[in-house]
Amino acid sequence: MKVVIQRVTQASVTIDGKLKSSIDLGLLVLLGIEDADTLEDITWLSSKIINLRIFNDENSVMNLSLKDVKGALLLISQFTLQASTKKGNRPSYLKAAKAETAVPLNEKMILQLQFDLGKQIQTGVFGADMKVNLLNDGPVTIIIDTKNRE
Repeated sequence: MKVVIQRVTQASVTIDGKLKSSIDLGLLVLLGIEDADTLEDITWLSSKIINLRIFNDENSVMNLSLKDVKGALLLISQFTLQASTKKGNRPSYLKAAKAETAVPLNEKMILQLQFDLGKQIQTGVFGADMKVNLLNDGPVTIIIDTKNRE
């Protein structure tokens, strides 16, 4: 699994011109799932996302987690994070999991994030053409790949 995590003051997703989800202070997480991903990846990544200390404390030092600031989370599935650009100029998405694998893993990630955060999270719709709007705070953007654990 690969994620792009962005600290935001607001984020939303619109589908077919209709607002699906929105958050204020929190994290926008773009999630790319590959065939090799497992439940262990979900558990490890969810804990990492929820406990990542990228929010400012009273001294303006990034020392607080999403849980600490009681922030919200918007999770958007994004298969293009699994793109390979090694050959030519047209990305290959061979590593991206097909829907029959990705949908159950995406659902399990939603449940794990909600469990770890202790509240509901917001989501997009798997496979939909989504318009994502965000106001990145900082900007702070973190990329995590569970295969590298970094």
